Formats: sequence, structure tokens, C-alpha cells
Amino acid sequence: MCGIVGLFDMRGTRSIDRGLLATMNESQRHRGPVEGGLHLEPGIGFGHRRLSIIDLSSGKQPLFNEDGSVVVVFNGEIYNFRQLMEELLQLGHRFRTRCDTEVIVHAWEQWGEECVQRLQGMFAFAVWDRNKKTLFLARDRLGIKPLFWTILPDGMFAFGSELKSLLTIPGLQRKLSPCAVEEYFAYGYIPEPRTIFEGAFKLSPGHTLTLRPGSAAAQPRKYWDVPFHPHAVASEEDIERELIARLQEAVKSHLVSDVPLGGFLSGGVDSSAVVAMMAQLTNGPVNTCSIAFDDPAFDESAYASKVALQYRTEHHTETVDKNDYGLIGTLARLYDEPYADSSAIPTYRVCQLAKKRVTVALSGDGGDENFAGYRRYRYAMVEQQLRSSLPLAVRKPVFGFLGQVYPKADWAPRVFRAKTTFEALARDLVEGYFHGVSIMPDRMRERLFSDGFRKRLDGYRAIEVMRRHAAHAPSDAPLSIVQYLDMKTYLPGDILTKVDRASMAHALEVRVPLLDHKFVEWVSGLPPALKLKGGEGKHIFKSSLQPYLPDDILYRRKMGFSIPLAQWLRGPLREKMRSAALSPLLLDTGIFNRSHLQQMVDQHQSGARDHSAPLWSVLMFEAFLQSVHQPSELAQWTS
Repeated sequence: MCGIVGLFDMRGTRSIDRGLLATMNESQRHRGPVEGGLHLEPGIGFGHRRLSIIDLSSGKQPLFNEDGSVVVVFNGEIYNFRQLMEELLQLGHRFRTRCDTEVIVHAWEQWGEECVQRLQGMFAFAVWDRNKKTLFLARDRLGIKPLFWTILPDGMFAFGSELKSLLTIPGLQRKLSPCAVEEYFAYGYIPEPRTIFEGAFKLSPGHTLTLRPGSAAAQPRKYWDVPFHPHAVASEEDIERELIARLQEAVKSHLVSDVPLGGFLSGGVDSSAVVAMMAQLTNGPVNTCSIAFDDPAFDESAYASKVALQYRTEHHTETVDKNDYGLIGTLARLYDEPYADSSAIPTYRVCQLAKKRVTVALSGDGGDENFAGYRRYRYAMVEQQLRSSLPLAVRKPVFGFLGQVYPKADWAPRVFRAKTTFEALARDLVEGYFHGVSIMPDRMRERLFSDGFRKRLDGYRAIEVMRRHAAHAPSDAPLSIVQYLDMKTYLPGDILTKVDRASMAHALEVRVPLLDHKFVEWVSGLPPALKLKGGEGKHIFKSSLQPYLPDDILYRRKMGFSIPLAQWLRGPLREKMRSAALSPLLLDTGIFNRSHLQQMVDQHQSGARDHSAPLWSVLMFEAFLQSVHQPSELAQWTS
């Protein structure tokens, strides 16, 4: 696993600033502490930080073809590199290493931009072809590995694995994007392709970007999408057998490594399934890691230990204090832009634990998106069934009115929160789902923002992100649509971002076999009724795993990686929350309505309302401002 950076002159062949390129590269040292490398020639410069995983002795980057005319910097793993290497050797290519990086060089020479179609793995890479005068960048299909880019005012194109590499560039303007702020306070993260800064972008999952000297603009191109093509009719038993075979194939492909390898084990279905497959595919005991909490309401370690005992893994557990809130500043620096998923704290800790024993860890991320495991899918389908019984012309005024007048009941289980249900029924599927996943509903964000900031938004609403993706959804099945929305937003923007930054902070590579693109393609075509059945998410996944895992692992209530956020903000973080919400740094941006911030804090800390998720997003936004703030730049943030 690695970090990559680069500079490219879109206007010609100006010399690249070696010092700047080196600074960009060093900003990502944590991603590759083993070694670093630079390559410069007229108009182009590449930098690379390496964490050695495969071919430890000869995989140094930047890496070249035989005559030095093609050079690559690469972050990730290509799991089918051995098969591709054999194919390319037969086509006449010569290899100097046995690493997956060199496969990309020769794949580019052989297939050009279509090379990405041949790659199975997680990747973000850049290729410079001197003969074709072409810069080619690509990001893997699901967005497991990140890639940021910008075009500077002088026509220089810059890219990096993390936003912090671009923030080292003096010419990058740090003007906040109003649309990104609106999106952050709706989702808790900033969805692709936007970043918090107006002039910097993420290359979206499943996209490539091709540039040549004289390029007028950067136009990413989509090369892959989740297909959701229905399979031919088969019995449930046949599907279960094929599912396990495909799961084993995906896990097996992710086990290639020349360094110690293990697995995360939370005690949930997804990580337990991956560990169960690992145990059958490896000779020795699997190294597994989990964290425990000293509060039983948040602790799943007993279930993880049960799976570890069943498969005789080398299991390691460390207990985390339930008041482990000292990472706020660290997280702000890690993520480079506002990020409000509080499970980043335990994720950071489990990566820290895993790194003590392994360099590569397999995780169960992606299972919920693949198999409809989130409870919100169940709620969304119940609401959709109710919607289908009445036309929108009737639902909108009736349920819209009830949603306005019905009292809010944050304290109650969702099924009893009639206000939320009424509001959802007054909307269509996409708007209802957006309303259900938002950390702040539209009315709360409107009150949170100042009059001046709302004018700057000019009517823009964060739901447009989901509207844009829904317009390209390859299925009209309601469950498939909301799964597709999560795969385009929540999965890359929240889950995979969280794991990448937390793991890379400890120079740990995390692999996600449940997001092997061939596995995802196949699973997407399964009937929705086999994913969510009788109110039970992951139905077909769980039934196929019954020979491998006990029922109290498969069918217990999902806990997730949660922390006691509401209690923190009323207790040990009480004063920190209040001072952050009313800090001059936050208020001087001109974004916020001070009186509403004060009201939110008062209501939460008095126990009248549970505003824990919205307030945490405010706290993390203020921490972000502190992490990148320079007094001379504050004016341009608000201009």
C-alpha cells in the first residue's frame, strides 16, 4: 500500500519544482514509510511512498517499462497480476520484477485506456506515456483507494492519494465550497467528486482521467458501474452454493502477500464470514484482531471470541475505554476535510491493534451494501409499500401536514417516530431515503445556516447528489435503487474513506474481499427478495453461511461500531462541545446561525433532545477548521 503524487503541465513542458513535488510526497509518508521515490522530466513529475507488500526487494516506484518511455505510480493491489503477467509475457512483454506494479505498465502498453477493464483489485494509479504525451489516471471500481486532483491557476495539474498532498501547494486556493458544506451537514461526509475546497476534486470510483499537453479541461470518464442485471432463475439452494464458491474465490484472491496477513473480527456477520473463509483457505491459524469496549452496551468482543475459538485463530483483543474521545484533533488531520462518522474512533483503534501483528488485514466491509444489511433498507421498503398504496398528489399534502404538526420523538424507537414516518411518506423513494439517512434534515440545516450562507447556496440542496445517481440507476427495483445510492455515496464517501485513512495512519493495508468487483457484479443481480426477506436483511448471505457460523452470530441484532456519543456530549465533552459550537473560528466563517447553534447545544445538554449526530458534525467541522486554518485565508473562505 502506498501514497502517490504528481504534477503535470497542461500548457507545455515547464520544469517541475522538485522541492514542491518532494514536499507533496513527504506529506503522505505515513502511507508508505518504507521508501520514497521521485521522477521528473519536462512537464511531468511523479512521487511515491511505498509500503512493501509484494516483491519486497524490487518493487520500488516510480516504475518504468524497458526503454523508460512509460512510467507509473500506483497505490493498491492487483490481485490477478500473476495471470496478467503470464498473458503479457505471451504477448511479447518483458518483466524485470515480479510485482503487480509492473503489470500496469505493460497493460497500458498493450491495451491503453482499456487496461483498467483487465485489472482486478483496489487501485489508484497514474501512467505517463512520453511517446503518446499522455497522462492517464484511474481509480478502482468501488472507490477502495482514493485519488484527489486539482488544476492550479497557472495550468499545472496536481494529484495525490490524500487531500493533504494538494494542501502543500502554495497556489491551491482554500476557498470552501458552499455546496460541499451543505452536503457535509446532510451526509456527514462530502460525496464524490466534490471536496470541501472549490478547486479540488476526488476522482470518482470506476472513473479514469486522460490529459495531454494543451488539454483545456479535465473530463473524467466512467468505465464501470454496478450492473444489477438479474440472473437466470435458480433455486435458493443453488444460489447458496454458488454464493459460497464465489465468496471463497474472492477471499482467496485477496490472500496474496509477502508480509504477515490477518483479518479484522468484530463478531458481526461480514467479518466472521471472511474469517471463516480465510481459515479454510490457509494452512496455519489466521491472525485475527478485535477491540472490546468497557461498556457492555457497545461491546461485541464475546461474539468475536466465539468465532475465533470455532476457527482456532490467533486472536488478539484489546479493550478501549468507552470515553476514548481524545482522537478528535487526530481525526481532523487524518481526513483533511470535515468527516463526522464517529465510528472512525474505534476503526482507528482496531487498525492500531492490527498493525502490531500484521501488515495486511482483510475486513468485512461491503456486506451491508451488497446484501441489504442496514436496518434503513427495511424501513425504506416499508415506507415504499405504504407510498405505493396512495398517489403522490394525495400523500404529499396529507402526510406533509401530519409531519409538520406531529411532535418530534427522538427518544423513541424509529418505528414509533411518527413524525419521521409521516415526513418520509410525503416524499418519493429517493427523497424519502435521503431524509432517512441525513444526519440533519432539510429544516434543521436551514436553521443551522445563516441567511447569507443560504443565499450563497442559491437553492442548492444535498439531495441533488442522490438525484444525480438515481437518474443512472441500472434497476427500477426500489431496494436495488437504494443499494445503488449507497454504493455511490455512503460506501466510498464514508465507509471506505474511514478505513483507508485509519489504516494508512498506521501503515496497515486493509483489503475488502466482499467488494471484489466480480463478486459485487454477481451479488447485485440476485433477486431483491433474497436479500431482504421477511424484514431480515442479508437473508441469502446468512442462509448460505449456516454451515459455517452459529445462529447467534448470523441472526442477532446488528450493533455496528458505535460509541456513546450522546453521553459524551452531555458529559466529558460538554464544555468542548459548547466552546466549539460558539468559537470565533466557526462563527467567523459566516456559515452558521449562532442562535440555532446555541439552541442545539442547550437542548441536547439539558436532555430535551438528542442532537448528538448533528452536534458531532459541528464539532468535527470546527476541528477541521483548526487543522487547516491560517488567519490570512479566513477572508477568502467567506468571500
